[in-house]
Amino acid sequence: MPPIINMEFFDAHAHYNDEKFNIDRDVLIQKLYQESNITKIISAGYSLTSSQEGIELANKYPQIYTTCGISPNDIEENVDTLSNKMKKIKKMAANSKVVAIGEIGLDYYWNKENKNEQKEYFIAQLELANELNLPVVIHTREAIQDTIDILRQYAPNKKGMMHCCPLNRELVKETLKLGFYISFCGPVTFKNSKNAQEIIELVPNNRMLIETDSPYLSPEPKRGQRNDSSNLQYIAQKIAEVKQMKIEEIAKITYNNASTLFNIP
Repeated sequence: MPPIINMEFFDAHAHYNDEKFNIDRDVLIQKLYQESNITKIISAGYSLTSSQEGIELANKYPQIYTTCGISPNDIEENVDTLSNKMKKIKKMAANSKVVAIGEIGLDYYWNKENKNEQKEYFIAQLELANELNLPVVIHTREAIQDTIDILRQYAPNKKGMMHCCPLNRELVKETLKLGFYISFCGPVTFKNSKNAQEIIELVPNNRMLIETDSPYLSPEPKRGQRNDSSNLQYIAQKIAEVKQMKIEEIAKITYNNASTLFNIP
């Protein structure tokens, strides 16, 4: 695919604080902005450490915003109480570049032994998001029904996004009912992604987002390589093909949707 011109892209979820970017982070971020029309990026937190790093990155670059939170795979990051961790997140969230609480949620693929603790962290951060009047960014893997049940009971006032949303019909239908946005990333382009088209068709235009989850989940034809936001064009192109629209339209719609969700002018 040739370089995309005359449009802007919003990467709704990436991790530019990841160590895989240590060798060229600053050069890459400038290049994305100047050459690939990536004019907005959410560089998401997933632990106390990464959340603080995300804030530092967002403070450095005007096009980068961030989230703060503790993912289900990072709740044991340091020895501290849940209450104290929530106080730290609340303090970080006071920064004007923090636009959501996340990524938070449940993951029974990597962690099957601490399901109750995962639920406690998930609920505590949903409640914190409501206290701070912020949207949430949800990670869920092999925990679909528990995720739906908790979101119904502790519904976020400012809604949120299903990050790298599993291509599961029930999850998408139920979270759309709750007012969530559905974020598509690299796997929708995979040749073995059996139900990507069905899920893309299921999501209305005003509820879809695109993300890279960089440096992970590179789309076709870059699969297996380090991912970065320049690859958003392949995800947008896949959605455009399914919805029989122009890629320029997908770029504009998803840019506006992300700006609305995260309250970014």
